[in-house]
Amino acid sequence: MTRHRWFLPATPDVLGKLREQTAITMKGMEALIAWSLGEPGAADRLRECEHQADDCKRELRAVLTIAFTTPLEPEDIFELSTELDRVLNSAKNTIREAEVMEIGPDEAIAKMAAALANGVRDLNEAFEQLAAGARAAATEAADRAAQSQSRVEKVYRQSMSALVAVDNLREVAAKRELYRRLARASDELREVAERVWYSVLKES
Repeated sequence: MTRHRWFLPATPDVLGKLREQTAITMKGMEALIAWSLGEPGAADRLRECEHQADDCKRELRAVLTIAFTTPLEPEDIFELSTELDRVLNSAKNTIREAEVMEIGPDEAIAKMAAALANGVRDLNEAFEQLAAGARAAATEAADRAAQSQSRVEKVYRQSMSALVAVDNLREVAAKRELYRRLARASDELREVAERVWYSVLKES
């Protein structure tokens, strides 16, 4: 008698893997805050988080190729992971640029770092709600994440205006570049938040 074996299609926890990447990103943003406050070793911690997040992103892409069904469209999960990766890369590049230009962080950078970290925490909440099937709560958390971009933008404008009174042109050029990099990170954060909204609307 021939026995037939039936195998269920693979259903890996892709949102769980995305949340894992987000958790690493949150640690990276906490390291950014620590760096902005002058804590030794914080830059190295952020770089290590960036490497770990890259590994997690690759693992997520691998499981997407074998997943039979996903809670969101695979394209949206892919883009959420990719756009989230850009936020952490921008934070890492900000520190690298500061090191190259041999200039330390200031109060404005610390404020922007804190706002970015809060935004990533809200994104993590959005992903948790998506995993639970709570779409309205997910979009509310995404809205809060997007508001972090507005807070960064406000600090950015104020800080850029304050540079007019600085006589040291080297400092002006360096600070302007760091401010711009963090503002770019906030734009990337908003893109993740908007992708959450887009993903939910497509599933409605």
